[in-house]
Amino acid sequence: MVHVLSSRTLLCPTDPERSRAFYGGQLGLAVYREFGTGPERGTVYFLGGGFLEVSGRAEAPPAPGLRLWLQVADAAQAYEELTARGVEILRPPVREPWGLIEMWLQDPDGVPIVVVEVPADHPLRFRA
Repeated sequence: MVHVLSSRTLLCPTDPERSRAFYGGQLGLAVYREFGTGPERGTVYFLGGGFLEVSGRAEAPPAPGLRLWLQVADAAQAYEELTARGVEILRPPVREPWGLIEMWLQDPDGVPIVVVEVPADHPLRFRA
């Protein structure tokens, strides 16, 4: 196995400024670092234990299979904050049959984002 020191998801949006406004402004993700200059500069956001890099420009939206899974402490609170910032919520928080509380939204290019709360009684909370 390769020893991975760090990782990040790379996202090449069709409109970098619009995507930065969404991820940094509307979602409120904290900036880890920025690099380059101009409208196509790179911005790396904190994603809990990982990072999301928005950089470059693509002619078409990202791959159809790409999805982001963002775990939060309180999905209902995240719902209130995001709707107050004008984020269009596709589905408000719902407890799924598998026990997670999930809210669905998408970024400006249509990348699906699942905002997840792991309830206190869920097996993901119990790690050996």
